[in-house]
Amino acid sequence: MNNDLLYQIALTLVPNIGDVQAKVLMNSYGDALSVFNAPIKHLERVEGIGSVRASNIKSFKNFSSAEEEIKFIEKYKITPLFLTDDHYPKRLLNCYDSPALLYYRGNADLNKNNIVSIVGTRNHSEYGKQQCEKLVEELKQENILIISGLAYGIDTIAHKASLKNNIPTVGVIAHGLDRIYPPQNKVLAKQMIESGGLLTDFRSGTKPDKQNFPRRNRIVAGMCDALIVIESGVKGGSLITAELANSYNKDVFALPGRVIDAKSEGCNFLIKNNKASLITEATDLLELMNWIPKEKIKQKKQRELFIELTADEKIVIEILQQKDSLQIDELYAKSGLSSSAVAAALLMLEMQGIVSSLPGKLYKITP
Repeated sequence: MNNDLLYQIALTLVPNIGDVQAKVLMNSYGDALSVFNAPIKHLERVEGIGSVRASNIKSFKNFSSAEEEIKFIEKYKITPLFLTDDHYPKRLLNCYDSPALLYYRGNADLNKNNIVSIVGTRNHSEYGKQQCEKLVEELKQENILIISGLAYGIDTIAHKASLKNNIPTVGVIAHGLDRIYPPQNKVLAKQMIESGGLLTDFRSGTKPDKQNFPRRNRIVAGMCDALIVIESGVKGGSLITAELANSYNKDVFALPGRVIDAKSEGCNFLIKNNKASLITEATDLLELMNWIPKEKIKQKKQRELFIELTADEKIVIEILQQKDSLQIDELYAKSGLSSSAVAAALLMLEMQGIVSSLPGKLYKITP
């Protein structure tokens, strides 16, 4: 029996000890066994623990449940990842409420250099399906790990498109690894274990109850560098995930849709309120994340040398080259051009990929 793992699982079973408290205890004691061995007076003095939680730790007796979980882990070759483990997802660890313990079945690198989470509505349109498949296909040469939630709709499309394009993909689930939900994704989940994986912070036997999905969403948001929303209503779970990603200081992107389409209402809302940057293709994401290899950037800049610029466009370029980014009001003031002339120049420069727009009416030279 793995004693370290026994006490790590046991710590997640102690009443009133959540992920935040577990992290505080690890910072104080270093390992789970030391927490259980600590005198109650010491535990009470740990910030955020107090007498009730300290008493719960010292009176905890349900180690048999932890032993049963270890048997399940060993039988199905599951990798437990405690927050002190070297292979624990580092991006997630930086989130204040990162899970104390994760259960992982798969072979993908959860600390890959570039990780993208894709979320969206369960009731997608054909437009959403096509755009999701196109976006994933465009990422196939970029050495990226794709994360999603194995749910109906956009999640499933993102996972299937990843497998089709030989991109490792991980599904974060809201239940134990002893089941698959929805059951229609059992075959897909098996394929993902062979080329990616399944990840959860729920023990075996946990059902996919409604209250579990927000916990699942925080992992989807916390594990990535960039989160992409593809179709969502304003009250959809995808918007909650986007809000979580913003709170974790992740880069959030959204695919726009027609203003009359309910399924694009959430994406348009995020873009309109500067909670997500607008993208229409993978290149937008790669450029905004600075993930384009230097050789490609050099080739692109060489091509741009042959673009003929108007006098107004040259003025705008010269001003933008002086700073990392400028607000449009500053461009008006410094250029001496009319607002319509500046707007027209910026539009043409954006279409040629020379200038990029940022939230807050900022503009910069495209890297």
